[in-house]
Amino acid sequence: MKKSYQMMATLLLSVSVSNLYALSGAAKGMSIAQESEKRETGFVDNTADVQMTLRDKNGKESVRKMRSWTKEMSNDGDKSVIMFLKPKDVKGTAMLTHSHKTGGDDQWMYLPAIKRVKRISSANKSGSFMGSEFTYEDLASPEIEKYNYKYLRDSRCGSGRQCYVNKRSPVDNKSQYSHQDVYVDKQTYRPEKIDFYDRKGALLKTLTFSGYKQHNGKFWRAASMNMENVQTGKSTTLDWSNFKFKQGLNNRLFSKRNLKNIR
Repeated sequence: MKKSYQMMATLLLSVSVSNLYALSGAAKGMSIAQESEKRETGFVDNTADVQMTLRDKNGKESVRKMRSWTKEMSNDGDKSVIMFLKPKDVKGTAMLTHSHKTGGDDQWMYLPAIKRVKRISSANKSGSFMGSEFTYEDLASPEIEKYNYKYLRDSRCGSGRQCYVNKRSPVDNKSQYSHQDVYVDKQTYRPEKIDFYDRKGALLKTLTFSGYKQHNGKFWRAASMNMENVQTGKSTTLDWSNFKFKQGLNNRLFSKRNLKNIR
């Protein structure tokens, strides 16, 4: 009887320790995410020029030019617009995203060929954005409430820098991802790399950030973001330039009604 009691006590202690480690990993993961968000708060708005380079599995490239506008919202997710400037066959195409802290994001596309604004349904969020390796889901801001977090380990990343590896699992069961492993710089709390895993748990894509520059003495922005699809061999690079902050962007710029009039 005493032996059975001791075995039960040992088992309960083991379970308690396991739960403690799980809670510790979740708590640390959330703390890392909160610190990253804290350091991004207060940018107000920004504009930027973007070059998108698409590569097929054989390395053949095609290039597109875009313009980006982003506005920080005080009690919800960010709002953003991306408009294509070149080449001629995509010029004027525009994407509007209203990110939300909870629930699904709202997204619309203006297609100049048919002069219509089309809503992107939640069922299509995993679709490719204009033939790139970025999906519509990837274009929404990664609000902290959208994920559950778990700290996994420390790791070297990006020119030998020390990073936390933070696992984030989407709350939305309609997400195309089972989870993402985010490599977060220990000093700046900026993302250096994100591994995206599909619904089966297999590595799908890797997003690598490089050429970071600090703006307004606080906000870090990567000059280049490369998304590589490890399952297809295709990749897309976004090269960012001419960042400008606190431009006083009007809310009307981020309305569905104004989408076809953006210049």
